[in-house]
Amino acid sequence: MIRFGDILKVIGEFGRFQKWLVLLICIPNFLTPFHMFGQVFIVMDVPHYCNTSWIYNISQNLTKEQELNLTIPMKPDGSPEECIMFTPVEEDIESIIKYGINSTVECQDGWVYPTEPKPSLLTEFNLVCGRKDLNDISQSIYMSGLLVGALVFGPLSDWIGSQRSILLTLLIMGSFGVGAGFAPNFYVYIALRFLVGASFAGISISMAALSSEWVGASYRPLALIITHCSNALGQMALAGLAYSIHDWRYFQIAGSAPVFALFFYIWVLPNSARWLVTKGKIEEAKKVLRRAASINKRAVSEELLSQLAPEEKVKSGNILDLFKKPHLRRLTLIMAWVWFADSLVYYGVSLHVGDFGLDIYMTQLVFGAVEIPTRASCIFLLQWMGRKKCQAAWLILGGVVCLLIPAIPKDFPVIVTVLAVIGKAALAASFSTTYVFSAEVFPTVVRQTSLGLCSMSARVGGILAPLVGLLEKHHPAIPMGLYGGTALLGGILCFFLPETRNKDLEDNTAKSSASQRSNKAVNGSFENGPEQKEDVQIKEPTTSTYL
Repeated sequence: MIRFGDILKVIGEFGRFQKWLVLLICIPNFLTPFHMFGQVFIVMDVPHYCNTSWIYNISQNLTKEQELNLTIPMKPDGSPEECIMFTPVEEDIESIIKYGINSTVECQDGWVYPTEPKPSLLTEFNLVCGRKDLNDISQSIYMSGLLVGALVFGPLSDWIGSQRSILLTLLIMGSFGVGAGFAPNFYVYIALRFLVGASFAGISISMAALSSEWVGASYRPLALIITHCSNALGQMALAGLAYSIHDWRYFQIAGSAPVFALFFYIWVLPNSARWLVTKGKIEEAKKVLRRAASINKRAVSEELLSQLAPEEKVKSGNILDLFKKPHLRRLTLIMAWVWFADSLVYYGVSLHVGDFGLDIYMTQLVFGAVEIPTRASCIFLLQWMGRKKCQAAWLILGGVVCLLIPAIPKDFPVIVTVLAVIGKAALAASFSTTYVFSAEVFPTVVRQTSLGLCSMSARVGGILAPLVGLLEKHHPAIPMGLYGGTALLGGILCFFLPETRNKDLEDNTAKSSASQRSNKAVNGSFENGPEQKEDVQIKEPTTSTYL
């Protein structure tokens, strides 16, 4: 019997076949930012005041100015109050004009939008005043969908394979995404968005699994960062789409329907040969391997393929093993906090793109653009600075700028936006670093379990990110203060983690007295190809990370 990793070295660990696969994975990653961040463009605040048509039952000869003066209190600047009106009365119009109305109530019959904007989620479902919090709550429910989707589609991907799982979740995301554009009320919209979030998690899990099962270990971080950069390009495209389409229903359909153009994946997206082997489908695995070798212009002998057989599964540790030993407990708690901080701050800043004082479309464009160089820089910085210092530096930078934002007066929106851009870019790079660092810092026998726990922590951070914004009503500085403090604490805690650059991966939970440093890491560097070792075999775990 031969290990699958040895065959992968023969057919090529990052040849034309793998590059084509990464390109196919990048396309859905390009489309997903619409569902993650698109809602912020259809709930932008517009002028509004209470609907006071009740006064026309008393007199129909009033001008608009008279109606507002008699029924709505005015602010010091002369504009009508947005969320309160004078209490409706049944007196004659002469008495109302002479004595006025002294008591006020909240809006009772909806709102009026005097600028007559294009239909948006905010205007159609009246997400203003007492209903304004529903926007952030709906975003949190969407993030909850990601957690549920991870629990559902993780095992499903193991059962039916990454290829079929990707096709299924793309269909679900497109169908319910388009369906949300026809939602008759806001609660149906929230439910459909929840299902879209669940499918998004399934797509992410399946694409990550398919990529890791085809790409050699030394090239996986590079493939990961390339897909992250495609997501950044999608954020830039989102700004253009939102600027072009203001009707929220057309916007929702235009952002969701392109997924259906990926129907050709049925024929071109390869299945995982490694998964086929584990399922005992050896002949199908051989067929896919021959195709991959042909595309990579490599020769693979039938004698080598004939040795394919399901590998013996490595017994993985359970979640209790992570807390039995002090060093593992420290690693787990710190990395869980790092994942939580990454998710909370990254999504918290991203979802408040319109709160920094400049044009929301330009800010979103810059938000996406800056992620590309910062994520790409990880390719070199991880090898130059090391994993620990790089992770700590990105988190501390993001935390410091988030703490600085509330200290800048709103009269300086350019400075506030620049700080927000730096913070988001730092957290994006921190996210990419976390994926690489986490895969190296835990021992093999508990790696999948620990990554699942850390990823769950990130999902919780994503759920809380929109809700933290609700604290702004108590004090404007609270959300950014929490974001900054969380990231800063995570950066400081990183200094208590071991460095993993150019070090062999630990296989068991025993604390090593001294890590063996090598000229080339087992997991490789970004600049060099994989190290060929004939006398050492490292068996990769076959379990999957659902979360």
